[in-house]
Amino acid sequence: MIRFQPKLLETLRGYDRKTFIHDLSAGVTVGVLAIPLAMAFAIASGVSPSSGLWTAIIAGFIISVCGGSKVQIGGPTGAFIPILFAIAARHGISNMLAATFLAGVLLVAMGLTRMGSLIRFIPVSVVIGFTNGIAVVIGLSQIKDFFGLPVDSLPAEFFARMKALVEYVPRMDPYAAGLAIGTTALVFAWSRVVERFPRLVVLPAQLVGLIAGTLVAVIFHLPVETIGTRFNGIPQEIPMPSIPFPSLSVLGRLLVPAITIALLGAIESLLSARVADNQIDDRHDPNQELVAQGMANIVVPFFGGIAATGAIARTSTNVKAGGRTPIAGVVHSVTLLLIVLVAAPLASWVPISVLAAIVMVTAIRMGEWHEFGRLRHFSWNYGVILMATFLLTVVFDLTIAVEIGMVLASLFFIYRMQGLTNIELADSKLPPSIQLYRLRGSLFFGAIARLESQFDPAKTDALVVVLDMSSLLNIDTTGVDWLQALCKTLTRKQCSLVLFGLNHQPASIIQRSGLAALIGAQNLCTDEYEALLRTHKILEEND
Repeated sequence: MIRFQPKLLETLRGYDRKTFIHDLSAGVTVGVLAIPLAMAFAIASGVSPSSGLWTAIIAGFIISVCGGSKVQIGGPTGAFIPILFAIAARHGISNMLAATFLAGVLLVAMGLTRMGSLIRFIPVSVVIGFTNGIAVVIGLSQIKDFFGLPVDSLPAEFFARMKALVEYVPRMDPYAAGLAIGTTALVFAWSRVVERFPRLVVLPAQLVGLIAGTLVAVIFHLPVETIGTRFNGIPQEIPMPSIPFPSLSVLGRLLVPAITIALLGAIESLLSARVADNQIDDRHDPNQELVAQGMANIVVPFFGGIAATGAIARTSTNVKAGGRTPIAGVVHSVTLLLIVLVAAPLASWVPISVLAAIVMVTAIRMGEWHEFGRLRHFSWNYGVILMATFLLTVVFDLTIAVEIGMVLASLFFIYRMQGLTNIELADSKLPPSIQLYRLRGSLFFGAIARLESQFDPAKTDALVVVLDMSSLLNIDTTGVDWLQALCKTLTRKQCSLVLFGLNHQPASIIQRSGLAALIGAQNLCTDEYEALLRTHKILEEND
């Protein structure tokens, strides 16, 4: 079990006025940036924009105060959009909140049991595959609002959705589409300006797009759907807590969605923390970070909030703006809170198509599209894993994609490892009564068939078989079983088995399994010289 030791406690030692000024500036910047993103991600997930704002406020505060990263900014992210939307459509919003609560419990359990480091076992091909797949799914989910299509909701199933889009796109709203396209172009153009003149331009591109798109719609009285017409605006008061517990009848059906939310939240938050580590030359505590992510996802559903995790874009913005401690994340949450309590009525004028454009930009940017062009530089199995994960994420869902991606990665790994394992007759001048074999690689379940094709003990005519184990890295229980069968087959042929050069792990499992007693302790030698001495002694005893 881990010790509860947030990074905030570490950074407060020696905290000074200069650091606070940097954190204050960065926190306000990220807080302003989070406004359009939180509302857009919430709407795309099938809930009200206020749910996204309160998620950013509450989860952002908890993740900063309790997390294992100095600069992580938490809140709703685009990666959750397809998952949350599907859960809400299938089980209802209340059960989606319950699934988020259960995911929070799972994340806390993962952190307390030190499973944070296990997330790194997921291959990069699987991560890139589902990241690009999620980006495509997010983009497809925004087409309805982006073009103002006259349809209440699109089918959740991929092929049915594509068919519906083809049917409805010709009936798009030109005002909503024009506003969305203009907002998208402005966000990309303003981002270039920010990159070129970072000290002169301080307003985030997403906020500029939100303000400009809203002003255009208001000034020219464009007949487009807004937050006010769809959601009756954003309440200025703090939401009253409610209990997001599911009924027992649906609890079992929510377990898989909860695992999906927890898995994605863990992956994205730890990836974000690793990116931030490289920017500030620090190392985050993955288990403490998972605990904080879990606590945030346990609390936010009580206030109508959606799933939250570490946000890579906002975390990077925090670092670039000068944030160096969790205080910047706290300031980000306080900034959002003040804006909601003071300026919430202004959000009623924000067009839905403008928010869809902001989400569309996020989807485009989150995809690592260049990786598709680099596939020809890597092995074919890397490409198969990446493309399979990508296509399954787009066509089916993230859970299936990650499961099959991990299975493929494991199978390809087993295939590669068994290819590195072999047994061969040593080139030596030993008499025919002695055969010396070199065993290399890993003696595990995947390599047994290969070894059996290379060496058949039933066909040997030697009186002593010597195995050089110095290049053997490890043995599993199937490998032990193979050695036991080898020893028994040789014994029936009146042939002895001698091993030498055992490394630590093989030696340990051979002792614990009882195989050492079967072979005979005297036949387990340190090196080749000792093994050959033992071999000659066996031959002398048999004369």
